[in-house]
Amino acid sequence: MKISVIIPTYNRETTIERAIESVLNQTQSVDEIIVIDDGSTDNTQERLKKYDQIKILKTQNQGVSAARNLGITKASSEWLALLDSDDEWLPHKIESQKEFISKNPQAVCVHGDEVWIRNGKQINQMKKHKKGGGDQFIPSLALCLISPSCVLLSKQVVIELGGFREDFVVCEDYDLWLKLTSRYLVGFIDRPLIKKYGGHQDQLSHKYFAMDYYRVKSIAWILENRELTPEKRSAAQEMLLKKCFILIKGYKKHNHQDKLREIEKLKNHFS
Repeated sequence: MKISVIIPTYNRETTIERAIESVLNQTQSVDEIIVIDDGSTDNTQERLKKYDQIKILKTQNQGVSAARNLGITKASSEWLALLDSDDEWLPHKIESQKEFISKNPQAVCVHGDEVWIRNGKQINQMKKHKKGGGDQFIPSLALCLISPSCVLLSKQVVIELGGFREDFVVCEDYDLWLKLTSRYLVGFIDRPLIKKYGGHQDQLSHKYFAMDYYRVKSIAWILENRELTPEKRSAAQEMLLKKCFILIKGYKKHNHQDKLREIEKLKNHFS
């Protein structure tokens, strides 16, 4: 079972070494580490020079989806482990996931729980963020319940699903997991596998408002392109309309006419 690690990064000179070291310090080693420097303008390249055991791809700044997709195409292994450059794996992460796959050979994706660190302090996750395994399509409609940094998944399946949407500036992970859970069951390890850091200002979720705009577009794609059970179709349609209502209210308040017309059209189509 060979594993390629894909680490996209952009101006993360203060955290990129921590991410890489967490891969190198695994109790079971991986076969390949690919770092995609997405046009960094800080000292990221200097920080990477010390690692002669990793493959470094330097690109112009095109966004995290394009960076991940490039890493996916260049990966030589049949299994992919993603890691955001501001997160950190716990030492047993890969060993635990390889053990799960060996016991569940039909699995195409396995993730686990997370330790959340915000502004240097560990915080408890809210009930709505509770993760799980098995059929995760309906739970995944409300918000993203799989962290890219925590997942191990089949390269063949990622390619089949089309990779990460490069036209999404946020919620590209939500989009891919919705496509995945509409077809496959999800493996889950009920203990922390990573430390997920937040609170810093360069997080995309801090830069973009109305993230439900992208979630609505993802759900609409699913409704148009996937054969769903009546229960799942009803749940997806209900969630789309709920998010449309919230977006329309906000767009009217802030006079965002283009987005307002787009979302109203989707709402009317799926009502």
